[in-house]
Amino acid sequence: MALLAFAGPNEGRAQQAIDVTVTEAPNIVRIGDGDQLVYEIHLTNFSSRPLRLDELIVKADGRSAPVKTYAGNELAAAVATVGPNDMSDARTIAPGRRAVLYINAPAPAGLASGLITHDLRLSEVGADSIGAIYMVSGGLAKIDAATLPRLSPPLRGGPWVAVYDPGMERGHRRVFYATEGSATLPGRFAIDWMKVDTSGKLSAGDANIPANHYGFGAEVLAVADGTIVAVRDDVPDPATVSGRPRPGIADASGNFVMLDIGDGRIATYEHLKQRAPVKVGDRVKVGQVVGYLGFTGQASAPHLHFHLADRPSILGAEGQPYVVTSLTRLGQYGAIDDFFRGETWPPTDRSETVRDSFPPPNLVVRFPGG
Repeated sequence: MALLAFAGPNEGRAQQAIDVTVTEAPNIVRIGDGDQLVYEIHLTNFSSRPLRLDELIVKADGRSAPVKTYAGNELAAAVATVGPNDMSDARTIAPGRRAVLYINAPAPAGLASGLITHDLRLSEVGADSIGAIYMVSGGLAKIDAATLPRLSPPLRGGPWVAVYDPGMERGHRRVFYATEGSATLPGRFAIDWMKVDTSGKLSAGDANIPANHYGFGAEVLAVADGTIVAVRDDVPDPATVSGRPRPGIADASGNFVMLDIGDGRIATYEHLKQRAPVKVGDRVKVGQVVGYLGFTGQASAPHLHFHLADRPSILGAEGQPYVVTSLTRLGQYGAIDDFFRGETWPPTDRSETVRDSFPPPNLVVRFPGG
């Protein structure tokens, strides 16, 4: 727990304040054309009054300049309270409550390893506040310097949209699960791959029929050599989009396949059609068909949910970073809402093949083959 000195009427007395914890090692990931520092900071208020986070400074060992400073609206957008937030300001943490700061920050050149720490400025708020200002240092963490896995594409052809938004309140990046005794973030680097036409439409004909969606039934491919370690194949394919069931979190992934690619990494494919062509124990080669894109589980439209995890558990694993060996960049939606409104995707000035990079949000791509 971080204890501190503070400016205010009782300066000099130690006070309960806030615990600053980084539970998973920060990663540096090549996202599009730039490196980003990605991790979470857990903040728990141990004081008896609400505390508002006014500033966060991310510092790296041996660097005089901060890696990143969060304040104002940018800080408010990066923080989320665990559970309902009854505070008027998103930056305010009630007594006994936990908040999570989601860090997605440009990584300075040369920042590949070493230690990260944090300076926080907080202030007491509320009717009975004494107006104290707290300065806290904590959250020491070591950057994970391991080389990221290089994965082949999970699909062929295109156009496919990498649908995700790191700042989305209920998006993959921000949904923790505590179903197996600890809180984990399996979707930290998850992408929902959805196929569109050149006008941004998801389907031809009646969109209420899953089979009319462009991606429905597409072959889903092994992203690396490995062994199938889990398969679920008992969820029926809904006949219509409007008639799909509303499963709980235990069944939200629908039919899935998990592929152990070695080094403690599990490629996870969700929302598949029934009749998977693989079974537990099968050895597969990169590019081999391991399933078919479907519409099972908790999904608003047919798509492939893909993420890399550190163990074969849908909800009890930590999401892991990776890079895609090759894709052709066709365009990019300015925001995820533009995609969901069915707008035409803005094309790039020229198609460009990108290698060994994680797709940025809502990128429109073509994969080799197809």
